[in-house]
Amino acid sequence: MKSKAVARILASALTGALAVTSLTGCTFGFASDPDDPNEVEEEVSIDTSIDTFEYDSSLSGTSITLLNSKAKIQTALEEMSKIFEEKSGVHVEVMPVSDGDSPYTKVVSLYNSGTPPTLSILDTTDVIALAEEKAADLSDEPWTAEAEEYLTEVNGVVYSFPLCIEGRGIIYNKAAIEETLGEEFDPSSIRTQDDFRDLLDRLVDAGMERPVSLAMEDWSLGAHQLQYIYETYDGTSEGAQEVIEEIKDGKLDLKSYDRMEGFLDMFDILKKYNVAQKDPLGADYDEMAIDLADGKTAFWLNGNWAWPNLEEAGAEPDDEYGFLPFFMSNDEDDFANQQIQGSPSKQIMLDGQMASENEQAAAKEFLNWIVYSEIGQQMLVYTCSLIPPFHNNPYEPTDPLSRAIYEKVQSGGAFNASAIVPNDHWSILGGAMQKYLADRSDRDELIESIEEYWAEQK
Repeated sequence: MKSKAVARILASALTGALAVTSLTGCTFGFASDPDDPNEVEEEVSIDTSIDTFEYDSSLSGTSITLLNSKAKIQTALEEMSKIFEEKSGVHVEVMPVSDGDSPYTKVVSLYNSGTPPTLSILDTTDVIALAEEKAADLSDEPWTAEAEEYLTEVNGVVYSFPLCIEGRGIIYNKAAIEETLGEEFDPSSIRTQDDFRDLLDRLVDAGMERPVSLAMEDWSLGAHQLQYIYETYDGTSEGAQEVIEEIKDGKLDLKSYDRMEGFLDMFDILKKYNVAQKDPLGADYDEMAIDLADGKTAFWLNGNWAWPNLEEAGAEPDDEYGFLPFFMSNDEDDFANQQIQGSPSKQIMLDGQMASENEQAAAKEFLNWIVYSEIGQQMLVYTCSLIPPFHNNPYEPTDPLSRAIYEKVQSGGAFNASAIVPNDHWSILGGAMQKYLADRSDRDELIESIEEYWAEQK
């Protein structure tokens, strides 16, 4: 495995500067991605010579706006918009949501000022909160057939365009495991909590003192981790919502709920082998990326959005990284032990309240262009570095983590379950998880915090 010493020094020097922007990813109401929107990365060249998309010439000259809450792709979206305008004559102004701002608050303020964006990239929870009052009905759009299982509906109506799939699980560094153990690592051989614990013990015995990187951020603990208790009920969003409603109504005793117990058993394993065990709340996100890239650790509970952090830490696109499931039991047949979580994250909502007929038509053409034009398909994957939720998109992601998620989705190795929770879920219950992580509370206290939170949502 290549030495990452130089990368460790450089990344450590940047830690303080980057600390406020280490919130990565995802679906659950985070203000923005940590990545520098102006960062120039080596891209796969886009072939613009093939373009069979049929443009509506009557829309040429129309201007629309796109509110972007995914900072990582700001520059990429601007590039896409430029190409789209050259082809269609429709101007798309990409408006970033500033770091620290809530996308929901931003879009509401724009509505209140009478200047809402034509299109808004939002988290699923935000779309659900705004849809029936603000959004246009997209149910009859042709692209819905290409992403049927990734559509978000509100009372049976499709109000948003699924921009991408993101997935999470336990990231592994294959080379670090193999170099430590002196043997080939087969991820499929790890099927249960006990299997995973045994592997960790073997790594420790072979010299890897603490094989796990465990993030301490409330958003990671409250969204990416705790939500497994909802999502793994049956692996569907409907099942996740059913569990939430039962907890909310006091019908489900979490202390006897097998998924609660399984989650905590797995979390306790991660705690035991945590590289930051001595000071778990002092763990640094960027340092954890360095530890995994260097091979100091072998595992990091995270998602494919972590690739820029790993790359900054010295990881290479041809390195072998992948995902293990978050093991919820010792039953090999448990789907949660066989699949990682993968679901649509950011959604695009079309304004149905103030946008003109021409603006709505131009916005719909832009969305269809992303799905059906050869250029849009390529740019979604290669320029924006996103995992497409559309079956007709033939292009595959290039970074190892996104590629791993893509392969899991394509092979049936991912379950599509999104828990729709209030925007303060990850901060409040993430805080409760932090106490548990630091051994400042026990299982009963954590469970009581969860039950109290949901009782207040009735």
